[in-house]
Amino acid sequence: MFARLILFTLLVVPLGAAGCSTSLPSVPVPPSQPDSALAPNSLTDSRGAPPLRAPDAEVVYVDGPRSSDGTGRYYLGREIARVMSLRGVAWLEREDREIEERPDLLVAALDLEPDDVVADIGAGTGYFAFRLAPRVPEGRVLAVDIQPEMLRILETRSEELGVTNVAPVLGTEMSPGLRPNSVDLTLIVDSYHQFSHPKEMLEAIYTATKPGGQLVIVEYRAEDPDVPIRRLHKMTEAQARLEGEAVGFELVENLDVLPQQHVLVFERPVNEE
Repeated sequence: MFARLILFTLLVVPLGAAGCSTSLPSVPVPPSQPDSALAPNSLTDSRGAPPLRAPDAEVVYVDGPRSSDGTGRYYLGREIARVMSLRGVAWLEREDREIEERPDLLVAALDLEPDDVVADIGAGTGYFAFRLAPRVPEGRVLAVDIQPEMLRILETRSEELGVTNVAPVLGTEMSPGLRPNSVDLTLIVDSYHQFSHPKEMLEAIYTATKPGGQLVIVEYRAEDPDVPIRRLHKMTEAQARLEGEAVGFELVENLDVLPQQHVLVFERPVNEE
């Protein structure tokens, strides 16, 4: 299978919607159905910039200058962006997103098997989860988000659409709450740059990924000055590779299928040292 893709889809927020940070309580969100890929109790209690540099075993996060839409917290030389709140739902579901981002091309590029388990990290209101669901009719889409309000919207939409293979999962800032070696593909679309604990999240995703499974990170191309997105809501391939490889993933391909975004395919090695 080409690239099984492992996937928080809180979206890039340009201009007014970006950087609306709200701390929300971890309210339980009951699953539509039990799912073997979920960790035990994961739905109730799963919880001047520094230069680009190699991973440091002793220093993980560094405080530095704070940008207008940043946190002032740096990981491997990158300032972590502030998180979009529930007020950004309209941005997630905007009508022109189909034309601007071409989600159809992204979903089509994923070489999925009918029985795959896919994790959509930062699923928000289910924009990608419901597009992935028909591709895995015998499998599951685990729609992971840290905001209970987002998952309530997603669950309501599941009922309205009659979709039975999308399960809402309440994660935390440090873990998606998935069982080890349970996920074939994890997809993170336009939200990785906002993770408050990227190292811990990637480590947890790595553990949840089956050997040979994949993580796909989609981010606006920071190398391209013509991409009209705020600086902290874009990422270079080099930075993403640095962070992915720091926890053991291997970058196997950068798919050139989207107008403005990288599609970075990482893999958990089959034969780990």
